Amino acid sequence: MSSHQVSVRVAQPDDADGVWPLARDLATTYTPLRASFDAVWPVLVSDPTSVVFVAVCDRCGVVGYVRGSTHLTFMANGPVAWVDEVMVDHRHRRLGVGRSLMDAVEGWSREHRAAYVSLATRRAGAFYRALDYEESAVYYRKLFDGSE
Repeated sequence: MSSHQVSVRVAQPDDADGVWPLARDLATTYTPLRASFDAVWPVLVSDPTSVVFVAVCDRCGVVGYVRGSTHLTFMANGPVAWVDEVMVDHRHRRLGVGRSLMDAVEGWSREHRAAYVSLATRRAGAFYRALDYEESAVYYRKLFDGSE
């Protein structure tokens, strides 16, 4: 795999078929549905407060993606960025693809004047620590079953 060139760029509408299998495999709490993905994809790739970067292998197509967003806060005196999805195909891990994706979303966050970038993980703490992220808080959530 190391002989293949991988580049990172902003996702385009026609990248959906390449991102879908990665997004499907990332999920651990929900079972992603392709119809829902297809409905949300064009919104996310066109929303100015959101970004999807894809890592594209010259021979393999899309091998990774990251999705981030910004939102305004009182506590940081302006916007902060949140990364909620990062996935690299297992055959392309440990080759710098994840780092390149995170570099891209960090650059985008700086361009949007975010005070910081944050994320939650339970499986990749060592990866983020290697990128100089620090543990900052405990993450809580409440799941809804959709019937409410």
